[in-house]
Amino acid sequence: MIVDILKGILVGICASAPVGPIAIFVIQKSMSEGHKAGFITGLGATLVDTLFSVIAIFALAFVESFLNAHRTVILIVGGLVVGLLGCTMTFNDPFRKLQENDPTPYSVKDFLKAVAMGITNPGAILVIFALFAFFGIELQPNGFAVMPVILAVAGGSALYWFAFTWLLSHLSRSFKLGTLIWINRILGIIVMIIGLALVAEGVMKAIFL
Repeated sequence: MIVDILKGILVGICASAPVGPIAIFVIQKSMSEGHKAGFITGLGATLVDTLFSVIAIFALAFVESFLNAHRTVILIVGGLVVGLLGCTMTFNDPFRKLQENDPTPYSVKDFLKAVAMGITNPGAILVIFALFAFFGIELQPNGFAVMPVILAVAGGSALYWFAFTWLLSHLSRSFKLGTLIWINRILGIIVMIIGLALVAEGVMKAIFL
């Protein structure tokens, strides 16, 4: 059981590590609004990873069938969500709150945006499935070890985002405000491109399948 818990922590860390739309969003929040804002945003990804871990244990076969049947719609909707978020990141000024001396620039809205990005990304759940298989985690849905492993995945993911956002927020102090604004815009454009790529893939599948 202890081995499975350690494996669960590794799954949480590895699931959070890839650089995708959520990671870019977290980078933007950490560098523009600080550690707390970035960490709260990262916790949205932690929630998604935890939900996907539950699904991986209890409903793997059903989810695989659902993803295969509705992959085109998922890609288009997910791409639109990611693309719109990229537009927000690019054209909004996340530093305005800091300039206004707002003591709490972070909000539940950022957390929910991260959750939406994760839920609408079909690749995220596939990553969880692959990591469970890679680390050899095979649990019975009614087994007593299920809950500790799920909590371990959540803990590993939260630990990663805490360390990642702490590092970014400290690194951002080395940059001038103008530089941070341009970094924010570039990150937003990258997220927009990812969203457009997902939409294009979904449209191509709809046309040729």
